[in-house]
Amino acid sequence: MRRFLPFVVIAVVLACIIGLFAVSASAAQSYGPPASSLGPLQVIQYSAKLVWYDGLLTRPLSVGAPERSFTVQQNESVGSIVNRLAESGLIVDASAFRDYLIYTGLDTSIQAGDYKLSPAMSIVDIARAMQDATPADVTFVVLPGWRMEEIALSLPTSGLDATPEAFIAAALSTPRSFDFMEGAATAEGFLYPDVYILPRETNARQLVETLVRNFSLHLTIDLRDGFARQGLTVYQAVTLASIVAREAVREDETPTIASVYLNRLKIKMKLDADPTVQYALGFNSVQKTWWTNPLSLDDLKIDSPFNTYLYEGLPPAPVGNPDLNSLRAVAFPADTTYYFFRAKCDGSGYHIFSETLDQQIQNACP
Repeated sequence: MRRFLPFVVIAVVLACIIGLFAVSASAAQSYGPPASSLGPLQVIQYSAKLVWYDGLLTRPLSVGAPERSFTVQQNESVGSIVNRLAESGLIVDASAFRDYLIYTGLDTSIQAGDYKLSPAMSIVDIARAMQDATPADVTFVVLPGWRMEEIALSLPTSGLDATPEAFIAAALSTPRSFDFMEGAATAEGFLYPDVYILPRETNARQLVETLVRNFSLHLTIDLRDGFARQGLTVYQAVTLASIVAREAVREDETPTIASVYLNRLKIKMKLDADPTVQYALGFNSVQKTWWTNPLSLDDLKIDSPFNTYLYEGLPPAPVGNPDLNSLRAVAFPADTTYYFFRAKCDGSGYHIFSETLDQQIQNACP
């Protein structure tokens, strides 16, 4: 009997080894390869646990349950995340979830952020979902005074499914479905500056339509009436507001700046507005901006219908997209007798206003 005992022991050991390899192979087949950071004994240990859990890993806690918000904090531990998932009723078994994370190595790559999770998701589903905190919606910002090209340039890093080229094409051919866009050749001027929460799959056409629709929501009856009192159509008012938006640095000065341009229009005096020249010049490859500053004397001579230093009246189209403050300034300007203004010399962003050219010259910086 003693002669056969070593063979029995060897057979048992081999059977155990084969069994362990079989368990590891089974876990790998069902849940993928183990994390490379695990040692041989750990691989066997966690493989055995996963095989033991079996359906717990792939069975949802509650089929058909709605989504819930779940936030992973920056630098939050895996233990804390797992416990909160269990307390929130999102996973069927905390230990099974933790062991699956360790086996796959997903415990080291959970991202901080906001998630939409559901008890209808399995442990495997939730673990994989928490590897990408990319939200379904995107925050997209259009700044006051931006021209359509600047909006387009912000798209590659926005997360939206809209390319700059497609956006420009859509803005140039947007449907004229609103009466206030009568006379508009493009959507420039009506791409309303605001903070937008948009689905990631929003395309260029949908984005343009969203911005224009938002403009329509802010174009109230009192604004329309205000434009009319200034003798302006909506399109003319938007065009003037786009100039005001570029000139005004301080919000409280906006109505006064608007009054200067309206006063000039009433006496058929050229607007002499720098933003119109900047718009005509287009992108400055040296300064890397769409708004050349400062303007040279040669810049002021550019032969363009947008150059209000050469041509009387409003430019043929808006030179950017004005915000509500600039639109209201045109509808309800300050009551002034000013025809000139220039930046103060203190760098404050404020302006000095004057009634005559002589006063304007005297106000020049030393």
